[in-house]
Amino acid sequence: MKELDVIKIIPKERHPLIFKTFDEMSDGDLFILVNDHDPKPLYYQFLHERENRFLWEYLEQGPEIWKVKITKK
Repeated sequence: MKELDVIKIIPKERHPLIFKTFDEMSDGDLFILVNDHDPKPLYYQFLHERENRFLWEYLEQGPEIWKVKITKK
């Protein structure tokens, strides 16, 4: 299972990298997003920009590390 750890990525580059990774996947593929804060704003961006194209499942919710399984539908 692919992990995309964005903790060491410059914040302004995180969302573009995450969406690029998502867009290059085939339906049914998934990755684990690893972040240093709750990526709730990213979730809302996905809702707006990729509506009905993804599944979002928290695997770990802080306080230091958040992991989210993002699956392409």
